[in-house]
Amino acid sequence: MELQAEQKDRYARDGYLLLPGMFGREQVDRYIERFLALVRGEAAAGESMVIMRDVMVAKGVVEPETPVHAVNKVLSFEDDEVLFDYAIDHRLLSAVRSLIGPRVMTISTNVFNKPPGVDGRHPLHQDLRYFSLRPEQGIIGTWTALGEVSRANGCLAVIPGSHRSGLLEHQAPDWDHVNGGFLAAKDIEVDRRVHVEMEAGDTLLLHPLLVHGSGRNESSDFRRAISVHYASQECIWPSGRSRRALVVSKIDSPLAG
Repeated sequence: MELQAEQKDRYARDGYLLLPGMFGREQVDRYIERFLALVRGEAAAGESMVIMRDVMVAKGVVEPETPVHAVNKVLSFEDDEVLFDYAIDHRLLSAVRSLIGPRVMTISTNVFNKPPGVDGRHPLHQDLRYFSLRPEQGIIGTWTALGEVSRANGCLAVIPGSHRSGLLEHQAPDWDHVNGGFLAAKDIEVDRRVHVEMEAGDTLLLHPLLVHGSGRNESSDFRRAISVHYASQECIWPSGRSRRALVVSKIDSPLAG
C-alpha cells in the first residue's frame, strides 16, 4: 500500500497516520491465536523472544485469572514465523518504504497485551528515547489493533505535531505500578492529546519523536496490538552512543512479503 502524497503530508504534519482496515480478520485472528499459544506454552518461543509479565503480577499485587492475564507483552518475535509474517506483509512494507526508503530492517517487535484488572498504563513518551540509531527520519513505528481499541480499554493517545519538538527529557512516572522500561516525557501539554480509537486490523504509523502513550483498561476484556519498529538500513549508531542489544532482522528484498 504505497502512500499517497496527501497521506505523506499528514504524517509529516501530525507525526502519525491512521490506515483503516489494513489487515483482515483472518490475519488478525492468526496473530491472536499464535500469541495465546505462546503465552499458554502450547507453542515454543523463539530463542530471542521474551514473554513479559505485568509488574502488578510480578510483584504479587494481583493474582492473574489465567496465564494470559499475567502478560504485558511479547518482545522480539523475529524468530517466530507466524508473528513475523506481520512484519513482512507487503502492504505494510509498502507504506513503511513510502516514508523511510526501500531498504529496511526491523529493530523492535512486540505484541502488546493490556489485561483487565491491572494498571497497565503506558506514560506519554517518545519511542526514540529507546533507540540509538540515527537519523530519526529513518525510523518508523507501526501499531495494528488486534481487536476493538477504545478509550474504555486503553487506546493510544497522541499529541499531534509533537515530533517537531525534538527529543525530550524523560523520567520515571510517579505511579505506584509501572512496567519495566516505561518512561514519561517531561513538560508535556497533556490537554493537546488526541485519543485514537481503532477497529481490528486498523494500523497506525508513528514517527519515533511523536509523544504518545495509553491509558488503563477499564473494560472486562483484553486490549491487544501487534507492533514493529523499522529503520532504514542507511541508519547508523553514532559514535559515542552505546549500541543496544537489539534483535535486528534485515528485510533486503523490495518484494518481501
